[in-house]
Amino acid sequence: MLNRRDSLKLSAALVAGIFIPASVRATVTAPQGPFRFCLNTSTISGQNPGLLRAIDIASTAGYDGMELWISDIRAWLKQGNTLQSLAAYLSSKNIVVENAISFTAWMVDDEAQRKAALTELEEEMKIMAAIGCHRIAAPPVGLNKNQPLDFQKAGTRYRQILALGRQYNVMPLLEFWGASGTLYNLSQAMAIAAAANDKDARILPDVYHLFRGGSGFEGLSLLNGKVIDIIHMNDYPAAKPVDQQTDSDRVYPGDGAAPLKQILRDLKNIGGTKVLSLELFNKTYWQQDPLVVATTGLQKMQSLVNEVMG
Repeated sequence: MLNRRDSLKLSAALVAGIFIPASVRATVTAPQGPFRFCLNTSTISGQNPGLLRAIDIASTAGYDGMELWISDIRAWLKQGNTLQSLAAYLSSKNIVVENAISFTAWMVDDEAQRKAALTELEEEMKIMAAIGCHRIAAPPVGLNKNQPLDFQKAGTRYRQILALGRQYNVMPLLEFWGASGTLYNLSQAMAIAAAANDKDARILPDVYHLFRGGSGFEGLSLLNGKVIDIIHMNDYPAAKPVDQQTDSDRVYPGDGAAPLKQILRDLKNIGGTKVLSLELFNKTYWQQDPLVVATTGLQKMQSLVNEVMG
């Protein structure tokens, strides 16, 4: 949570309209064909490069944008840094922050816990608005495992945070986790998005989670192109049973068994510009040079896209 002094500073910045330089705002809204390439900092988090070095790495490797973790931004601010300087640094590196990785318990039943989560989420939206990011992840944090979901109730709560997001132009993307035992399947996310009855509803899929939660991959083709802005790109090994796989088993796109060319074709066919964000937690990669890892992942994604587009 931001302290009162930091909250006042942030509120003043928002009122003054100094979210981010105009050049960055223009970049955010300019589509670059059917696919853009993005680095989720989890991919190189094991090397602990730090926030600015991670941005350097993404820029040097050739990414269009990044997914930043709220926790990393908060830690950086606690060191006495400012959001304005972060926005300027991102602009200097031609990096757009496509999405924020957040873990607020916005969907839980406990009233007090959910109220606190909404306060936290609003603070996070203010932070991301200040650096020109217009999306934030909304995963099923805090839900009891194997507890049946009430789709109408979840849809109402999702609609509530969509309304909150419109105040700051930072829209929550409904995320499902394959091993969560709660919101783990694309069909559940589709039901909640429909129950929200809101034109801004969006789903954040992940290749690994589509596999791990038993969604399969055909459901992507059923969606309107506006429903998916970003997909987390990764792959999974064929030899290991699905129920034994964890986040750390994720490998580079194309190095596993996922039907990635089919996925990319379906994403292309449903329309709109899709952000392909490399999200890995592979401990072997964390032992390697982070620039090499980031560059290798980008090249593998680009190769797959070239095959699909060519």
